[in-house]
Amino acid sequence: MHYDLIVIGSGPAGRRAAIQAAKLGKSVLVVDKGRRVGGVSVHTGTIPSKTLRETVLNLSGWRERSFYGRGYRVKKEIGADDLLTRLGITLSHEVEVLEHQFARNNVTTMRGTARFLDKHRIEVVCGEGERHVLTASFFMIAVGTRPFRPDDVPFDGRQVVDSDEILTITRLPRHLAVVGAGVIGVEYATIFSALDVRVTLIEPRGTMLDFIDRELIEDFTHDLRDRGVTFRFGSKVASIRTQDETCTIRLENGRSVLADMVLFAAGRVGATDSLALDACGLTFDHRGRLSVDPKTFQTGVPHIYAAGDVIGFPSLASTSMEQGRTAICHAFGHTAHTTAEYFPYGIYSVPEISTVGLSEDEVQKRGIAYEAGIARFRETSRGQIMGLTSGMMKLIFSLKTRRLLGCHIVGEGATELVHVGQAVLNLKGTLDYFIENTFNYPTLAEAYKIAALDAWNRMPKA
Repeated sequence: MHYDLIVIGSGPAGRRAAIQAAKLGKSVLVVDKGRRVGGVSVHTGTIPSKTLRETVLNLSGWRERSFYGRGYRVKKEIGADDLLTRLGITLSHEVEVLEHQFARNNVTTMRGTARFLDKHRIEVVCGEGERHVLTASFFMIAVGTRPFRPDDVPFDGRQVVDSDEILTITRLPRHLAVVGAGVIGVEYATIFSALDVRVTLIEPRGTMLDFIDRELIEDFTHDLRDRGVTFRFGSKVASIRTQDETCTIRLENGRSVLADMVLFAAGRVGATDSLALDACGLTFDHRGRLSVDPKTFQTGVPHIYAAGDVIGFPSLASTSMEQGRTAICHAFGHTAHTTAEYFPYGIYSVPEISTVGLSEDEVQKRGIAYEAGIARFRETSRGQIMGLTSGMMKLIFSLKTRRLLGCHIVGEGATELVHVGQAVLNLKGTLDYFIENTFNYPTLAEAYKIAALDAWNRMPKA
């Protein structure tokens, strides 16, 4: 069986690549080892974690607590089953939509595990043991990642879990220790904190989320400390031990953390070890990731492409989709539209964080003369109506050109609000846009005008 394109993996990069090729009139096969299509994004990653977050905020009454007190809850007793009910409904809908997209575009799917036999052939082993040898003119590797699971961590799926297993827990812990203060660790730490679970966040580095503007992280950290989240930064985990219903995490600096449950979220690795990449002349790094041309997403073998989390940063569903589309356009000789220079990064913690453009540190390193303006959500009428006590927007402008250089938001709705800043940034807009335009009142979007005026007030006047 021969296809114009075989895609291995059906996550954001794989699905966009497959549908793009199908729209170009090519024969396409998508191979995925999961029970249903969707990949990590749908089943254990982006969609589940964001659904869990929304469920927690709704059931806990989180958004109403500034009015009704910290003890307020919509549902007094929240169990693991309550969290998983909505998750199942959402995932089923996502899978149905994707299956319909594949069917509508004549994309063939096959459930099984793929491995390369040589540069032009793969073997797919299906669940029943049936084997298929397939050839293609082009291949797209979009297998995504899986949690990093060191051998010395005693994972048991109950007390010590990874970021996949946290979605299948049968009980809520009273005290959760999260190892790893990256995006995934921070998201789950804050989600469980919103359920009034005691949370300790452990990170060997002295800081977290270093790609986010430091002023935002300071505001974010203050909010988490106020909620009772404990930070243990600056020391590696020496050991994790379980006894009865207690987990003991010993740190190299001699301190210990006791918890009911440990979430180990210290990174992910590319799911490439089962692909037999040596048979087609490819190798992966120590984290299972593939190297590609950043413009075409070709690997070292010209007719084999890779996209999505398997190629590393930024590891976002949004950017993965664009990578898949761009790769296929290049493979079949079509011109892909140029992706805008700046894209937003969203962290679905509680509260949300979203950023686009340059941080203040980056602006300083480039030697650009600038000014920054701040707007606090609690200072807006909409913020008062919503009961917001925290959250801020920071805009950075060039003093020379008045152009927007960066937009950074922490707080309610950050991942939605950031797109206004993204549009102005990519269209090379200036401070004047925010000052001269009218925003709906009352809205959180008014923060753009407030932050712009704050920056304008600080700027030297001619």
